[in-house]
Amino acid sequence: MTERLRLLAEESYAGELKALAAEDTGHKPPGWILSPRQVVTYLMGGTTADGTLVTPKYVGSRALMETAVATLATDRALLLLGMPGTAKSWVSEHLAAAITGDSTLVIQCTAGIDENQIRYGWNYAKLLADGPSREALVQTPLMRAMEAGKICRFEELTRMGSDVQDTLITVLSEKMMPIPEINTAVHARRGFNIIATANNRDKGVNELSSALKRRFNVVVLPLPERQDEEIAIIVKRVGEMAATLDLPAPPNVAEEAARVVSIFRELRAGETEDRKVALKSPSGGLSTAEGIAVMVGGISQATFFNDGKLTPGTLAASMIGAVIKDPVQDRVVLGEYLETVLKKKAGFEDYYTALTELL
Repeated sequence: MTERLRLLAEESYAGELKALAAEDTGHKPPGWILSPRQVVTYLMGGTTADGTLVTPKYVGSRALMETAVATLATDRALLLLGMPGTAKSWVSEHLAAAITGDSTLVIQCTAGIDENQIRYGWNYAKLLADGPSREALVQTPLMRAMEAGKICRFEELTRMGSDVQDTLITVLSEKMMPIPEINTAVHARRGFNIIATANNRDKGVNELSSALKRRFNVVVLPLPERQDEEIAIIVKRVGEMAATLDLPAPPNVAEEAARVVSIFRELRAGETEDRKVALKSPSGGLSTAEGIAVMVGGISQATFFNDGKLTPGTLAASMIGAVIKDPVQDRVVLGEYLETVLKKKAGFEDYYTALTELL
């Protein structure tokens, strides 16, 4: 067993990628290890000719994944847009893994990032000793992706400033990166492209300029429409994460996940499932990703402090942490929900008790 906490997508699913490649007779764009059709199969799941089961990486619309893959087969960049927790980063990583076999060329965008972290930097010891030269350059993931003909991933593109975002315009338009200090440029090899993720829900978001927007094809990833879809996603990811963390998954994971999802969906929608009672929604998104985090936290607490028994009591603290982002406003929202809805909801009595005790 590896000592690494998390394997890359191309490592975790190497067997599936190998099986898909072995039977792949479709046209492969330059630099791709799988044809677009096989990439979509890798994302959506299926079975290969030799009987290898390809597990779904994305539960949702196949048409969205086909659009995303078709975009990357052109010279147009892809922007995955959606609320927090809609699997944007997960899809981005698996797209890069299936297309080029390398998901490591990634830039995490923040408010403090500058142009040097996007384009290139300098080894200042060599720069002072010998002056500007190719040897003194420090390559960024973007530059490495351009030279290798691979995909560079930008996580949370709207978190960095608009002026830094626009650094990408020349790269996306001209497929090259000027290096005026040494009077040269890096030209992108065929196969190079960019996948960016962004959301407009969190605080600290910077709008993309219209010039930059025009250079992306936008695919909006929605929250799971159906409750059973969301439960299936959570159960699958929780099982994978529990195995990675050596946490034994209790037998009632799916049952408790269904209850957590029911509570989160009502708060998120601002109404009860039967649409008879209007509710206030908390400031957070209560996304599928937060549901996964709640379940994993509950399993950990159950394993170490409750003899392995997953109960509302082991999940309650994580649930409150997911709901209450604003300590004043969200506490009132949750309190009203507990008294007006959960207190009377059949099968949720233990959740009402556990959450009320901690609130």
